[in-house]
Amino acid sequence: MTATLVPTGDTWTIGAPRLLAGLTQDRSLDLSAHLATHGPLPAIDRARLIGLIDAIALAGRGGAGFPFGAKLRALAGPPREVIVNGSESEPASRKDRTLLRRTPHLALDGAVAVATALGGRHVTIAVHDPTAAETLRRAIAERRDPVRIRVERVAGGFVGGEARAVSRAVRGGPARPPGGRVHLTEQATLLANAETFAQVAIALRLGSYRFRDTGTSAEPGTTLLTVGGAVTRPGVVEAPLGTPLGIVLSAAGSAPQPRAVIIGGYHGSWHAPLPDLRLSHADGRLGAGVVLVLDGNTCALGELARVAAWLAAQSAGQCGPCRFGLPALADDVAALLVGLPAPAATRHAQAVTGRGACRHPDGAARFVTSALAVLGDEIERHRLGGCGRPVLGQLAVPA
Repeated sequence: MTATLVPTGDTWTIGAPRLLAGLTQDRSLDLSAHLATHGPLPAIDRARLIGLIDAIALAGRGGAGFPFGAKLRALAGPPREVIVNGSESEPASRKDRTLLRRTPHLALDGAVAVATALGGRHVTIAVHDPTAAETLRRAIAERRDPVRIRVERVAGGFVGGEARAVSRAVRGGPARPPGGRVHLTEQATLLANAETFAQVAIALRLGSYRFRDTGTSAEPGTTLLTVGGAVTRPGVVEAPLGTPLGIVLSAAGSAPQPRAVIIGGYHGSWHAPLPDLRLSHADGRLGAGVVLVLDGNTCALGELARVAAWLAAQSAGQCGPCRFGLPALADDVAALLVGLPAPAATRHAQAVTGRGACRHPDGAARFVTSALAVLGDEIERHRLGGCGRPVLGQLAVPA
């Protein structure tokens, strides 16, 4: 596989592009350019749609990687609403807003096809990015679809991107997950992130056989990754699922010997930079499709402390694990940073996992505990007086 640069400099591909096909300048594809690139959208009914999704083993391209076919089968009847989650509240990710800004008709095609196949009549696209919202409105004005499509601006907070929080927000409620873990399909609502619907649009045109030409046998197709941190070519890359980490890092211009790699974003996990590690949603590793590189010039423990504190501040404030457990976990990391022992860190992580009103405590605990497992030597340096490196902000957090 080779990396093929797209001239904008912020998007590129490993292998042949699908989602990013046709992008030659820093502009969005209008309907005529979209149709010239991808062709017309085939019609499909419920049975054939579910059969296609099962044949390509399509996992959701949001954080959870939930099988999309299982969501479709969970609906007892026509959906009251199909929601495209384009809120992208993960601060390290840019893939969905790139997709919605640059090639908005793919996500629209997928959502319309799914809604009509299931008998739904309403599609809502939830975004917090104003540029994406305006691009989508222009794209909708070009189309003549059999369903009603609306764009809804939602809050951009971290927990506000959770599926049930988005569903509440588009109906005028608070952008917070409800206390009970009720599946949206039980409320006749189908929600998936923007890339998932775009992948449906690609699969409808290619068919299952051609869709499976790339990727792995267990998880065929491509995925979008946001690559950042200590790389010379940050941006959004489309790559076959199962691509080795080393190929992505080399194409992105990573430091020759990176200190650590974060995969999945700030609800993801830290890893040693093993070049043969394969990037796939099937093993739950890829999360929000983020690959962040830390090099030896920054204080990795300081980077962790900044993100842990930010995650603690993102609490919805409606359960104990978020209100008390995550601040305690952030305090543990801050103690390690100044060379103090923090034996309670693992205990605090275990105490919040699986007990929150949403998955935010679970993701934050995974992020911290995986970092502690990778940064053992760094922790020891700080215990002995510090690593002597500044915190460069290679892991960005919003103000």
